[in-house]
Amino acid sequence: MAPQAPAPQPHPAAAPRPRRAATALAAMASAAVLATAAAPAAYAAGPATGKQLPKGLYGSKDPQYDGVWRQSTALLAQHTVGVRPAASAMDWLAGQQCADGAFTAYRADPGKACEAGTLRDTNQTAAAVQALAAVGGHGEAVQKAVRWLTSVQHADGGWSSMPGGQGGEVSDANSTAVVIGALAAAGEKPESVTAKGGKSPYDALLGFRLGCEAKEGERGAFTFQLKNAAANADATAAAVTGALGKGFVVAPAGKSADRAIKPLSCEKGEDGADDRNAVADAGAGWLVGQLDAGGQHLKSAMPGAEDQPDVGNTADAVVALAAGSHGAAARKPLAWLEKNAADWAKQGGPAAYAQLIFAAHATGADPRAFGGTDLVAALDATGPEPAGSGAPASAAEKDAQDSGADGGIGVWWVIGIGLAIGAGAGFLISGRNKSKTAL
Repeated sequence: MAPQAPAPQPHPAAAPRPRRAATALAAMASAAVLATAAAPAAYAAGPATGKQLPKGLYGSKDPQYDGVWRQSTALLAQHTVGVRPAASAMDWLAGQQCADGAFTAYRADPGKACEAGTLRDTNQTAAAVQALAAVGGHGEAVQKAVRWLTSVQHADGGWSSMPGGQGGEVSDANSTAVVIGALAAAGEKPESVTAKGGKSPYDALLGFRLGCEAKEGERGAFTFQLKNAAANADATAAAVTGALGKGFVVAPAGKSADRAIKPLSCEKGEDGADDRNAVADAGAGWLVGQLDAGGQHLKSAMPGAEDQPDVGNTADAVVALAAGSHGAAARKPLAWLEKNAADWAKQGGPAAYAQLIFAAHATGADPRAFGGTDLVAALDATGPEPAGSGAPASAAEKDAQDSGADGGIGVWWVIGIGLAIGAGAGFLISGRNKSKTAL
């Protein structure tokens, strides 16, 4: 993204993309991609490559800018709903890691070492951490990734999308939020991961909130970056979730979780800028205002875009509201998604289906009956045949899985292989039609 311009904005609904902060590479290749303030390395979907894609990779479009992101969100979404991903899919993701622990968007030749000039990506790395930590069996890879993330933390406690790249020295709300989610998923306490000067990720994240000094219509929202600060819906959704110490997967709010939102109050001159819960509530209140004004969806704010819904940002907002236990508020935009997101997800593919699954899960909705669409089956169809189904692993089971991470195959994979062989199906070979893709 170009830091000199106003905060980058999300893609229009017609260009489904992954979530979170766009990277500096978007600024370097702006003619080829569409930058977004909410996605990881968020880019517009390109045409199918025409080349045979790697075994295990989800989606069929060019993975150059989003391979790791779409793979990570797809695998994490499967795990969240009790689907055991294929071994080939997990192997592909783990094989994308550089020796220093970082991930880039896509390595066409994983056998070739990452060069010093390879642009490592905090967003793709954080997404991979969340997927690998959830599924289990890759404990060392997770820890290596966490060590790399902490090594590129900025003095303000936050992160940029591509450290070392253009604009890589400037933290942004989205990258900081997605790294917080990764740290939490890896079992770290984000508040304890401090930079040399003692600043934590939360110090940086809360600094992006627009408080009582902002214009009335922007108070409570978050800006993508501090320079040219402006209210940004996707940055706000990401930051609200991150401020609560949560990642992509949020425990279902349930119908009983209808905690009222405490809006930002500036009457006494105290805006609660140091209180993460208060800041998250204020951000949630701003999001609700935007959703109400848009008919329960967020609108595309990308320069030059038509007046149209931003489906991806709306799904992010649902997760953010559910993260704060604002169940009633979250279910309103969820209902809009159930009626309007099917075509967007079909065009978007793995990452889009995963995004909707996260929203459904966070609100206690059924992703297998989402407005007439089985999101789980649709996601599964974009990649290799899953190894099976079952409840997500417990914490104890994950510990057992990760105990074998350094010595080769873990318990989880042994079980998965046994199931696949017993069913007479080799799960290393995909029988799926990979015609549906995403960034």
